Amino acid sequence: MSVLTVSEAQIKSALQEISDPNTGRDLLAGKIARNIKIDSDDMSLDLIFGYPAKNVMDSLRKQVINRLKKIPGAGNVSVNASVKIVSHSVQRGVKLIPNVKNIIAVASGKGGVGKSTTAVNLALALATEGASVGVLDADIYGPSQPTMLGIQGRPESHDGKSLEPMEGHGIQAMSIGFLIDVETPMVWRGPMVTQALEQLLTETRWREIDYLVVDLPPGTGDIQLTLAQKVPVTGAVIVTTPQDIALLDARKGLKMFEKVGIPILGIVENMSTHICSNCGHEEHIFGAGGAQRMATDYKADLLGSLPLDIVIRENADSGMPTVVADPDGKVSQIYRAIARRIALKIADQAQDRTALFPKIVIQNT
Repeated sequence: MSVLTVSEAQIKSALQEISDPNTGRDLLAGKIARNIKIDSDDMSLDLIFGYPAKNVMDSLRKQVINRLKKIPGAGNVSVNASVKIVSHSVQRGVKLIPNVKNIIAVASGKGGVGKSTTAVNLALALATEGASVGVLDADIYGPSQPTMLGIQGRPESHDGKSLEPMEGHGIQAMSIGFLIDVETPMVWRGPMVTQALEQLLTETRWREIDYLVVDLPPGTGDIQLTLAQKVPVTGAVIVTTPQDIALLDARKGLKMFEKVGIPILGIVENMSTHICSNCGHEEHIFGAGGAQRMATDYKADLLGSLPLDIVIRENADSGMPTVVADPDGKVSQIYRAIARRIALKIADQAQDRTALFPKIVIQNT
């Protein structure tokens, strides 16, 4: 009488039948299934996701267990699922920030397109998906993240040299707005502004951040140039409205990042449609399809489109952004879908390898 034994080929074949709904790739092709082990007919393996996968991790783990148990002769099945977000490549010659794995720049060509509201909601959406997230408010002249995150007070400094990040809704944050009075204008020239940005970034004691979302001021000036030359940016997200004037400036912002070698993660179309708060009627008051045309022209991804909804503005002004105020609502689901797409695009980029190279130290002997 022959005894059935489980083979690694059977396990791999089973894993190829199960796909990650976020990527569309099976668990082997997506390199999620790893460390396959067989002990007699007991099986064990790890599912390791390179992006925050809270929405699918448990479901996929159960699918794998159920499928492996169907293999003839299968014994016990042990599947461990976890997330491992790593640092990805940045501009050449720019060093990574300690305790910050990936930096996402959220930019717009012009003001008034809802960039800051988009940035904070995307940061919160990434945190909701299970990532450790921080927000750096790089708009020195008009900081808005303290209000949007509902954070008050001043950051502490335990050593007199560095600042402890503030916290709101589970994410770390730093802004010039924490250090000045609300009504104090920042009457600074460009060099002072760029120095302030560098200090806020490098002198904050960030705590093991997977994604640091940098809310940039509008335009393509000193702050953006400093970011491109001195800050290790993993990728940029361009926020625009469908309006032709906004798209003209958004294209300039996109081209600037391309010139300095920062990958474009995609485009977010804000205020895509207007939803009437009385009757629910939806119309394209700023035009339609503009961001998609821009994405096509520059071979970039349209990450998602958000409506012009009074609730989004009210939530942000109250210090409870939509992803927190209405986590199961339609708009929050759009933000979360965009955040997942951003995380997936980062996960597909080349990993940072600088830590693998030994440091050369010259000493007198």
